[in-house]
Amino acid sequence: MSSASRDPQVVVEVLSEALPYIQQFSGKTVVVKYGGNAMTENTLIDSFARNIVLMKEVGINPVVVHGGGPQIGELLNKLNIESRFVNGMRVTDAETMDVVEMVLGGLVNKSIVNLINQSGGKAIGLTGKDGGQIRARQLKVEHQSPEMTAPEIIDIGHVGEVESISTDLIEMLAARDFIPVIAPIGVDEQGRSFNINADLVAGKIAEALNAEKLMLLTNVAGLMNTEGEVLTGLTTAQVDSLIADGTIHGGMLPKIHCALDAVKGGVNSAHIIDGRVPHAVLLEIFTNAGVGTLITDAG
Repeated sequence: MSSASRDPQVVVEVLSEALPYIQQFSGKTVVVKYGGNAMTENTLIDSFARNIVLMKEVGINPVVVHGGGPQIGELLNKLNIESRFVNGMRVTDAETMDVVEMVLGGLVNKSIVNLINQSGGKAIGLTGKDGGQIRARQLKVEHQSPEMTAPEIIDIGHVGEVESISTDLIEMLAARDFIPVIAPIGVDEQGRSFNINADLVAGKIAEALNAEKLMLLTNVAGLMNTEGEVLTGLTTAQVDSLIADGTIHGGMLPKIHCALDAVKGGVNSAHIIDGRVPHAVLLEIFTNAGVGTLITDAG
């Protein structure tokens, strides 16, 4: 539907519904982890960039953290470099890490920056190495097969976890009306680069910034109960119970733990939202309905 054919009354009602949310969140920081379908489908890519620019225009300070796993795999295939995984994590030797930095810190990061700028924003692309924002340490991976009596520690190379976050650069850019777009690459004390899970980086940055919201875009509708219904509003205690009874399991667990840790670490709310829905970010922030699962520490 073109803008000319929309009912003006509907437009006014939508703006009126958004007003209290704009007033509530103006001046606040929202960290958005961008990935999945929202990063690969053209209509979703365009709507995401416009969402981020609109947030900035109404006084919210968005910080974007992005992934890029499929793009990394694609370039590794072209270079005939084998991809190996342990517990879902890419084994990253020095050669693979070079490709990761090229893709995340270069191709993907600058593409997102360009999209936001083309939509009228002022985005700046960074990695966690810039300004020493993300201090990393090597991730220790435990693996145990059925025939083993104890787990073994597997070295998967340049795969890291967050040791600490420096927010000076992010805060300086936000204060000057720039939108930071951050690739999840950290550096250790020896200057070695590490690829870090983007959900984890987004959560730790949200904690360090004392953000109003952490938003994790996914390829699912949100957290589901055993009947397949989306759980829209949960406390951290309820999420802990759902993990304990097995309702939340498998591939969703790492993302949920990132959201839980952020909320328990001082972020006001975390959102697991369906990135396959156009304008998912705005729908979650500025409407009564939302498009995913909201987690808070209330109660």
